[in-house]
Amino acid sequence: MKEGEVTATIYGLIRDQRYSETAELLKAIVETYGKSLPALSLLGYCYYQLQDFSNAADCYEALTIIDPDVENYRLYYAQTLYKTGYHDDAMKVLCQIDTSSQPQKIARLKACIRFSQNDLTGAKQMIDEDFQDDSDNLVNMGCLLFKEGQYLAALKRFLQAQRLGGDMPLLTYNIALCYYMMKQFNQALDFVSSIISKGMVEYSELSVWMNLEGIEHSVGNTWTLSESALIEAFNLKAAIEFQLKHYEEAKMALMDMPPRTEEELDSVTLHNIALVSMESNPTEGFQKLHYLLQQDSFPPETFANLLLLYISYGYEERAADVLAENFHIHEEYLSEDLFKFLEAVIIRQTSPEEAYQRLDCLAVDFTTKLRKISKMVKDLWQNHNDKEAKEAVVEYDRIVEKYIPVLMQQASIYWERENYPQVRQILEQARETVEDHDVWKMNLAHVFFMEHRKSEDMFCLAISLYEQLVKKNFDNILSMTAVALANLCVSYVLIQHNEEAEILMRKVEKEEELSAYVQPDKKLFHHCIINLAIGTLYCSKGNYEFGVSLVVKSLQKKLDTDTWYYAKRCFLSLIENAARRLITPPDELLYQCLVFLEHCEVYGQNIIAQHEAPLDQHRLHPGQNTVTYEARLMKALILKLMEL
Repeated sequence: MKEGEVTATIYGLIRDQRYSETAELLKAIVETYGKSLPALSLLGYCYYQLQDFSNAADCYEALTIIDPDVENYRLYYAQTLYKTGYHDDAMKVLCQIDTSSQPQKIARLKACIRFSQNDLTGAKQMIDEDFQDDSDNLVNMGCLLFKEGQYLAALKRFLQAQRLGGDMPLLTYNIALCYYMMKQFNQALDFVSSIISKGMVEYSELSVWMNLEGIEHSVGNTWTLSESALIEAFNLKAAIEFQLKHYEEAKMALMDMPPRTEEELDSVTLHNIALVSMESNPTEGFQKLHYLLQQDSFPPETFANLLLLYISYGYEERAADVLAENFHIHEEYLSEDLFKFLEAVIIRQTSPEEAYQRLDCLAVDFTTKLRKISKMVKDLWQNHNDKEAKEAVVEYDRIVEKYIPVLMQQASIYWERENYPQVRQILEQARETVEDHDVWKMNLAHVFFMEHRKSEDMFCLAISLYEQLVKKNFDNILSMTAVALANLCVSYVLIQHNEEAEILMRKVEKEEELSAYVQPDKKLFHHCIINLAIGTLYCSKGNYEFGVSLVVKSLQKKLDTDTWYYAKRCFLSLIENAARRLITPPDELLYQCLVFLEHCEVYGQNIIAQHEAPLDQHRLHPGQNTVTYEARLMKALILKLMEL
């Protein structure tokens, strides 16, 4: 670079927002010519724009040493320390500024630091209540209210700030987040869509949705990206879709955000990717959550989600280890109820009775709260206090969502012992408070279904509950689990209501065809599993010819790990009973089984035969855990059977 062109080149690069190139050039200048105020100041600015707060802090620290009388250097140094997470150091730097021409900026930065340290009282003291018409002050007050769980009050502050300061993406995100916390997902999605639509127009360089086109590049963690609030918007959209159980849409939302390398991903995005990938790649999901938990800062939900996921996958010992290793942070990141729940579930592995007692204490607390709120709601409705009544109903629903996992854990202790009457008693005791909850209905229906040997009336009770769920989800019947629909159809068949079973099966088949037209790559097995369940029913009654034919027919183009699980049970039952001379299957039936198993050999090479726990050290040999391998074993057994 020619002498005299350096300054013009640097400012030209900054004007074009080419901060990476500018930083490299300035870094070379500083290393060559020493630490000059202009070069360090510009270098710190470029690092800040690149969200590289650590290097920016180093620059501003050097500036405060070279020229300690410049107040802005100290202020910027404190701000970069705050952004880096060194809150105590940032506060010390601010306290060293004796007199200031910018008291409001310093007070608000102190408030942000106190807020990040969860010192809400200290943050409130730092905020100047006199500036009611100042949008920044309103945003700060809104953040404090949000942190306290006063989402409606926070929303009002954010909306007021928006009217005063205009439509800024980050402020719009705050509004959407309030609606999300109040479970008003449609309103939240409206504001999220507004951020995304605006971002596509005003920040076209951020390549929104470019991931779908297979273009692999990174826009980097620039100040422009931060200002656009696009990452926050797509993360919130993914969270909403995840809450609504629209898991594919949640994955797509994370894919649609501006592209970055995995090393550049923020902690919230990494956390959300871990959650949506648990079904397809749980090992990777656990690794990501573990990685986040080991960092200095992580999303508050990380600790609880990791523990709950371990429990849901049956890794109570690992959950116990993680809880013990991070016991010092449990009060900060786990509510008291959740901590007691986790302890009870972990203890259940060694002492089910003690676990049940602990869960029962939680259940009693929740039930007491629910009854109290229920009475309050009735009184409020009678006094025409509609607003307060609606708020009480929201609180009631929130507590129910906490109570349901406790109740299900209690029930599962006896379910595993096949003590279905006791399971039914536990669930029936909770009818008063949770009888409208789908999870309660589903599990009680399963219990009635398993108790059918006592009386045919049990089938009628199961059908009644299953039908309520079908009616509620009739327009989206595939959102129900295939097992529930299969149990309902089997119940219909057993009480000789075959016509109702056929109507439901036609409905499911039609919905699968429509879904396949819209999403050709999406695999759906509801209709297949219903047929498999009915086929299994006939096999259990000894009618193997019809049962096996139904199983074979249902698996056409539907061979999968889950469908194979149901199918092989029928064949193994046939082989076992024939070997024990309890039945004499005709040759035509055995040949039909052989032809079917030969097809399974061909098409089952890349289909795993059984799901393995994602973190287990001892795994089946890859060649043995395939449908092909198991089909050959059963084929050999049938051939041996035919020789007898």
